[in-house]
Amino acid sequence: MAHVPLTPIGMDLGHVVDATSAQKRRTVLEQRESVLRERRAIVEAGWGEKYVDRVHAKGKLTTRERLDLLVDKDTRLFEVGTFVNWGRKFGKVESPGAGVVTVFAQIEGRWTIVIANDNTVASGSWWPRSPEKIERAQEIALKLKLPVVYLVDCSGLYLPEQGLSFPGRTGAGHIFKKNSQLSDAGVPQIAGVFGDCIAGGGYMPIISDRVYMTEIAYMVIAGAALIKGAKSLSLSSLDIGGPEVHVHQSGCADVRVPDDRAAIACIRTEIAGTGSSSKVFYRFGAGPLEPGFPAEDLEALVPTDHRMSYSAEEVLARLTDGSLFWEILPERGKEMMVGVGRVNGLYMGFIINRQGIVDDPEHHSAKKPAGILYKEGIAKTAAFSRACDADGIPIVWLQDVSGFDIGVEAEQLGLLGYGSSLIYTNSTNSVPMFTVLLRKASGAGYYAMAGHPYEPVVQLSTSITRQAVMEGRTLAIAAFNTKLDDDFNIASTDPEEIAKIEAGMASTEARIEEDMDPFRAAAQMDTDEIVPLADLRAWTEVFAETSYQALGTRRVKNPRIWSLHDIAALSEPRG
Repeated sequence: MAHVPLTPIGMDLGHVVDATSAQKRRTVLEQRESVLRERRAIVEAGWGEKYVDRVHAKGKLTTRERLDLLVDKDTRLFEVGTFVNWGRKFGKVESPGAGVVTVFAQIEGRWTIVIANDNTVASGSWWPRSPEKIERAQEIALKLKLPVVYLVDCSGLYLPEQGLSFPGRTGAGHIFKKNSQLSDAGVPQIAGVFGDCIAGGGYMPIISDRVYMTEIAYMVIAGAALIKGAKSLSLSSLDIGGPEVHVHQSGCADVRVPDDRAAIACIRTEIAGTGSSSKVFYRFGAGPLEPGFPAEDLEALVPTDHRMSYSAEEVLARLTDGSLFWEILPERGKEMMVGVGRVNGLYMGFIINRQGIVDDPEHHSAKKPAGILYKEGIAKTAAFSRACDADGIPIVWLQDVSGFDIGVEAEQLGLLGYGSSLIYTNSTNSVPMFTVLLRKASGAGYYAMAGHPYEPVVQLSTSITRQAVMEGRTLAIAAFNTKLDDDFNIASTDPEEIAKIEAGMASTEARIEEDMDPFRAAAQMDTDEIVPLADLRAWTEVFAETSYQALGTRRVKNPRIWSLHDIAALSEPRG
């Protein structure tokens, strides 16, 4: 095997951040992450204990209870889309998590995507954005070739808001299209039907490879009430589409089971038969290692104040096995750090924005601020991204970017062209890519670094993420530019006009600050999930293991023939 020059990076936290600063950062972050925990608990509670009791009274388990039984013991769920519809009211009610739970879960040692209707929220109805959330989970499964488990307990569309979820490009019908695409791609789909399965909800399990129905479950195009009104027939929904009909007559379901627990046990057995993971093979003899430094250090390493800098090396040292890393082209484009590390023994590419001050390659005696995309860093990043794609190495993008360089020199250097090359590369890569918005995700830099529009498998935000075209103060200055002098002071001498301009600028800045709230982005599906900084290593492990799981669908090359080795050889000093 070719030599992969992984070298140690990172230092103990005490050598990087003084104790006082570390504690201040942890304190501020804890305030924000306590809000994250509180809101997550609200979503997980659904509509509350009253509705939990209603589910139990029907002889069913809640969705969360089913998930607890489904996943392997001593493993955790990695939820995506928790905050979809957060803060949004439909009349007098809310739809926690858009009434559906979508998670990465380990079942019989295999990573799966589980899509489960929350039966404590309007009996598992589909709300506005419920279809989009389901489709997003299906897209993740399709890209990674992960088995999909549907836990169906759905009373159909939430009819008072049907106009927002039935039609359109991401309407409910696209769920069934994705069912079909998953099937065509050979991705296993297994469904358990636990209760209501009406109209669109009735279609979702049908294209699955195996469908289990409990004794109180039914699948119908139209429920008993509708049929009674339309055809004057008094029938129960079980009579119309229960297991007696679909298991023994129509063939639309495969197996009849007595209750929720039995269905869950059967689904676990089915997943066990989907084939073993290929991650052991792709470790090339290496075993998983913990980072040399704890991931909890990130709480002190990454300042909550986006204007303060930190070390990209120290972040990577908390994410990679053994805190070992191979940096590619370290002397070029120093505002960007790119290279390869292992995560749970598996090769992963990493791209991260450096912060602080770096050398200016265009003016050798000068310095420039990092966190901005310049010509050399863009070219290095594009070359690395292409090489990872050629070598079959998944990429983790760690964004903290203020945007592209601007000005006359930037245009003369052709930043538009270099940026388009990076965007083209990221748009055409077939290797799994994952994006983490550490703090700033600003302007076109957010796009260039594999932001959500460029379809990373998953995009994560943190509680300190700021996602916007530009900062609030900057936008306020731009909006009121004609009223300001060259030093950005109000040009007027009229007290009344000054007060009006100040109020307008303050209002603009406050509105933009509110727009940059990560919960706003998560609510409207502009990011997939908000996670604690200390969880980033655990999430990176999910990225690695799910990327390498599906045997026969990856094209990971033996490291002897990596394009990255060619780049490394050409960048070595001569003599």
